[in-house]
Amino acid sequence: MKQLLLGNEAVARGLYEGGLRVVSSYPGTPSTEITEALSAYPEIYSEWAPNEKVACEVALGAAIGGARSFCAMKHVGANVAADPLFSSSYVGVNGGFVIAVADDQGMHSSQDEQDSRHYAVAAKLPMLEPADSQECLDYAKAALSLSERFDTSVMLRLCTRVSHSQSPVELGRREEVPLREYQKDPRKYVMMPGNAKGRHVVVEERMKALAQYAEDCPFNRVEMKDTAVGVITAGICYQYVTEAMPQASVLKLGMVNPLPTKLIQEFAATVDTLYVVEELDGVIEQHCRAIGVQVIGKERFSLLGEFSQRTIAQAVGLPLPESVAYPETVPVRPPVLCPGCPHRGLFFVLHKLGVMVSGDIGCYTLGAAPPLSAMDTTLCMGASISGLHGFNKARGEESAKRSVAVIGDSTFMHSGITGLVDMVYNRGTSTVIIVDNSTTGMTGHQNNPANGLDIHGAPAPAVSLEELCRAVGVRRVRVVDPGDLKATEAAVREELDAPETSVIIARRPCALLKSVKAKPALAIDPQKCIGCKSCLRIGCPAISMKDGKAVIDDTLCVGCGLCESLCPKGAIGSKEVQ
Repeated sequence: MKQLLLGNEAVARGLYEGGLRVVSSYPGTPSTEITEALSAYPEIYSEWAPNEKVACEVALGAAIGGARSFCAMKHVGANVAADPLFSSSYVGVNGGFVIAVADDQGMHSSQDEQDSRHYAVAAKLPMLEPADSQECLDYAKAALSLSERFDTSVMLRLCTRVSHSQSPVELGRREEVPLREYQKDPRKYVMMPGNAKGRHVVVEERMKALAQYAEDCPFNRVEMKDTAVGVITAGICYQYVTEAMPQASVLKLGMVNPLPTKLIQEFAATVDTLYVVEELDGVIEQHCRAIGVQVIGKERFSLLGEFSQRTIAQAVGLPLPESVAYPETVPVRPPVLCPGCPHRGLFFVLHKLGVMVSGDIGCYTLGAAPPLSAMDTTLCMGASISGLHGFNKARGEESAKRSVAVIGDSTFMHSGITGLVDMVYNRGTSTVIIVDNSTTGMTGHQNNPANGLDIHGAPAPAVSLEELCRAVGVRRVRVVDPGDLKATEAAVREELDAPETSVIIARRPCALLKSVKAKPALAIDPQKCIGCKSCLRIGCPAISMKDGKAVIDDTLCVGCGLCESLCPKGAIGSKEVQ
C-alpha cells in the first residue's frame, strides 16, 4: 500500500517496520515529527527527554540492553549530544541504534548552519542520507540492521526539505525483532583508558570494513546518461540536479560516510567533466580530491544556504528555467510573537527599563525584534544564564543591576539548570527570568518535564521550577503574571537591586494551547483614540493604524488586554462597551 508521507513520518515508519522498541528525543525543528509519529505506535516506548545528551544516552542504553533504539535531534542538538555520540562509536551496540540529525540549510529555524556530516567523520560513524520519503523509510529501516551488522551506531542525515516534504511511500509490515541477550562485557562497555585503547583499534578496523561496504552497498548508485557531464551528489541535492541537469550522468550517494573510493574513481573515468553538488561544506569534494579525482565543486557552488534547480543551472552555465515575476514587491513578513503571547508583556517591561537582556533559544527570541527590541544576545540553548553570569563577573556588580537573563521553561530544563547552579555557587548577583508558558512552544507545543504531561499527553510528575531553584541555592524566587505590567515591572526592579542571585518566574500559558480559551476580541473607540500609537509599542500583530486611528483585527485578537492597559485615553475595551 502506498501513502503520501513527510520525510520525518517516513523515517518513523521505517523504524517501526524495522522493529524499533525505544525512542528518546528532544524536539528540534526540523526533526520533531519523527518522534511524534513514533509515539503513535503502541509497540514502541517513546519519550521526550530534557535534552539531546540525555536522549542519546537513553537510546544508547536501550541498545546496549539489546533493544533496537533511536534518537532524533536537529543539527545543533548534535552539539549537545556529542559526548555520548562519540563514545557510542567506541562501545558499539547490542541492539541496533540509529541517530537522526536534521540539518537546517538556509537557517529557517536555527542559529547556525553547521554540516552534520563532520560529526560522522569525526566520530567515525556510518552516515546515510536519503533524498525523498521512500528513501527515508528504506534507509531508516536498513540502518537498524546495518548497526547490528557492524556493531556501531548509525547516523541518518536529514534536512529541512527532505524532512518536511511529502512524497509517496510503499508501506510494509513490522518485523518483530526479539530483544537481544545482554552479556556483561566491561572491556567493551566501560570506557576507561585501558579499555578505550583496545576499542579504538576496533573502531578503525570497522571503518575499513565500512569503507569496503560503501563500494557496492545498495545506498550508492550510478545513473549513466550523457558522458560529457557527470555529477556526484547526495540527499536533497540529487533532486535538484536531476531537474536542472536531466541529461547528466549521476553518482547518487546514499552513504555519505565513509565515502567510496573505487566507485568514485570509476565513475569519474567515464565522464568528461565532473561536478560535486552538495549543500554547505565540501565534504564529498574534499574526499574526491584526496583520492586523486579532479572535480568542480565549491568554486562554483556556494558554501551558504540552500540550493535549487535555478542556482545549480546558473552555476554550471545552463539556461535558467522560466520564472514568473510579480508585478509588485511582496512585503517582508518576519516572524512575530503571537497575539496574546505571554512573553510580550515581559519584553515590553524589559525594553522600558532599558536593561541588557541575555537571551536564549525559543519563541521568546522574537523579543529581539522591533518594536520590543528587548534582547541583546542569543547564543545557544541554556547560554542565557551562564552567559549573563560571565558578563556581570567581567563588568562588576553595577552591571548586574542593569541586566537580566531570559530563558523558557523547556530550555531551562534542557540546559539552564547548570548555569543557575554555577551562578549561585560562584556568588553571582544576577537576575534570571524564567518565562514559563507551560510548553515547548517554538517546535510545536511538545510537553516537557515542567508541565506535568508526557509525550502522549498523559499526566506525569511535574518539576516545580520554584522548588528546583530553591534547591540549588536561590533564596529569592518569585512568580509574576507577565500580563500584569505593573506587577512585572515592580518585580524586575526589586530583583535587580537584590545583592544576590534571584529568579523571577513569569508564568502564563501559551495562548495557542488548547487548554487556553481566548477572550472576546477588544475594539478601539475611534472617538476616543487620538492616534498616539501607544498601543503599537507592544508589537501585537492584531493592532494597526488606519486613517490616523488605531484599529484591532478581531480575527487575530484574543482579548489579552495588554494594549488596554497602555492606552492613555481609555479608548480600548470590549465591543459591548464601545
